[in-house]
Amino acid sequence: MAAGLRKGRSNLLGVMVPHIDGHFFTMVVKGIETVASKAGFNVMICQSNEDVAHERKNIETLLSAQVEGILVSLARTTRDFKHFEKVRKQEIPLVFFDRVLDGLDVSAVVIDDREGGYQATKHLIQQGYRRIAHFGGPQYLNIYKHRRQGYIDALLEAGLPVEEELVFYCDMTQEDGVRGMQQMLALRQRPDAVFSSSDFSVVGALQELKRHHLRVPTDIALVGFSNETFTSLTEPMLTSVDQRCEQMGQSAVRLFLEMRDETSSAFSPRRVVLQPDLLIRESSQRPGRRQ
Repeated sequence: MAAGLRKGRSNLLGVMVPHIDGHFFTMVVKGIETVASKAGFNVMICQSNEDVAHERKNIETLLSAQVEGILVSLARTTRDFKHFEKVRKQEIPLVFFDRVLDGLDVSAVVIDDREGGYQATKHLIQQGYRRIAHFGGPQYLNIYKHRRQGYIDALLEAGLPVEEELVFYCDMTQEDGVRGMQQMLALRQRPDAVFSSSDFSVVGALQELKRHHLRVPTDIALVGFSNETFTSLTEPMLTSVDQRCEQMGQSAVRLFLEMRDETSSAFSPRRVVLQPDLLIRESSQRPGRRQ
């Protein structure tokens, strides 16, 4: 680092993620490190632990380390952009990935979350399910807002109503999935399927269904989002939307390198949109039916 600083460069790339547990962010970081290493950069990783206050401290830490760029996926509790303004003022390339505050004109790499939500819901409709519930996250974050929109679009396209009693908003934890399913089972007419914006909440839903001795997918079908490793280990295995996480990390570094090679004033914010892939497993396929 000292040798780099003598040349005016630290060769450090800062990365901030909400958490490092689970498959998604681990694979994003793998993609980041692969491309960054080839470009001669070392990677400094911070976790916000879904806490905006911790996120602010991490930004100061990365700036103190004189990183040449920052790649960040927002904490769930982040609602404004203020603490990132210091990064912009210092003309340090800033790239968001996965989670972005809706409406911000920033450089970002995202999955087409609306398309992922649409594919998941359309698959359930094609399997014959008609009363489809949705577990959604905080709507000020792009990923959850757009996944919900895809759910709505698929329902309307099929001529099905959008019923607010079938939408459960939460923080997408496993415990939230349990609570969401409890709420759905308490309805006079329970849903016959659930599309969740997270694999963590959908596995909580699966646990609650098993507690009630309900069969998946015969009684209620389940589809999640992120393709976490455990989705292929549950019984039944869970259908999920793959987010191309490693590719997302690689694309974020390439976008940073483009920004670094241009002057700050000349660089216009750019958005890279990756296409999702629905991985169909046992939890959503009715016996005798295939996609």
